[in-house]
Amino acid sequence: MTTALEMTRLGRRYGRRWVLRDCTAQLPQGRVIGLVGPNGAGKTTLLHLAVGLLRPTSGSVTVLGRPPGSPEVRSRVGFVAQDKPLYRTLTVAETLHMGGWLNPHFDRALAERRLSRLDIPLHHRAGKLSGGQHAQVALALALGKRPDLLLLDEPVSNLDPLAHREFLRTLMEDVAERGSTVVLSSHVIADLERVCDYIVLLSQAHVQLSGDVEHLLSEHQMLCGPTSHLDALAAHHTIVHADPAERQTSLLARVTGPIHDPTFTVRPPTLEELVLGYMSTPDAAIPPPLRLAPTATQVPA
Repeated sequence: MTTALEMTRLGRRYGRRWVLRDCTAQLPQGRVIGLVGPNGAGKTTLLHLAVGLLRPTSGSVTVLGRPPGSPEVRSRVGFVAQDKPLYRTLTVAETLHMGGWLNPHFDRALAERRLSRLDIPLHHRAGKLSGGQHAQVALALALGKRPDLLLLDEPVSNLDPLAHREFLRTLMEDVAERGSTVVLSSHVIADLERVCDYIVLLSQAHVQLSGDVEHLLSEHQMLCGPTSHLDALAAHHTIVHADPAERQTSLLARVTGPIHDPTFTVRPPTLEELVLGYMSTPDAAIPPPLRLAPTATQVPA
């Protein structure tokens, strides 16, 4: 099993408040992984633990099989923080030069080509760039490392729709070219549906849901039927979230087989419905850990 990031009973506490607690999950390499959850769920804390900016209060986290922040890992991981920090007084060219100075294997030509295609002048100072240009320079700086693992914390949260689209396009071009592993934190579930094939849901400081998107969607169904039949349905399937009315109830269920009650309409959920269903019910039953699907370099036994 090849993992990009592995958590074992990972916890981080600020004072008496646990931001992450008893988190266990294995995130596979070669995937685009969506990290989602409500505000305060611990997404940023998890990414900061993964790059070595924070230390765990309990448990452990490994990145590419090694401790975060170790020299062997640092050169293989790219990170774009939520505020995408750049030195405002440096020009774009000077920023890329700094990237090469800090990272021995930095591919400046690659970074410059990406910015040239986006018509971002190298002589402009970072503090004079638009929000979209600023984000693209931060991404180019991270991609110039040619990282095996790229961590992005809400990278498009403050971009206009066009800059938002261009950022994701640039990101997916790199994934297609290099097969990089990406962990993308986002509140925009539509983005996760477009680019992610693996999902991790954090809720109330815990990993509530983790797995291959297609597999998780295949395990769940959206149903609508008589409220009076809910108890019979719950005897055979796990009701994750329900919106009951006097006669009819709409619900998300984790199913163990066909729905035999003909009074219920059944359809597959969207990723948004799946995520919001679990987010709305933090105590919903957590599916058992999924086995990682073999990658191109793995051969099933």
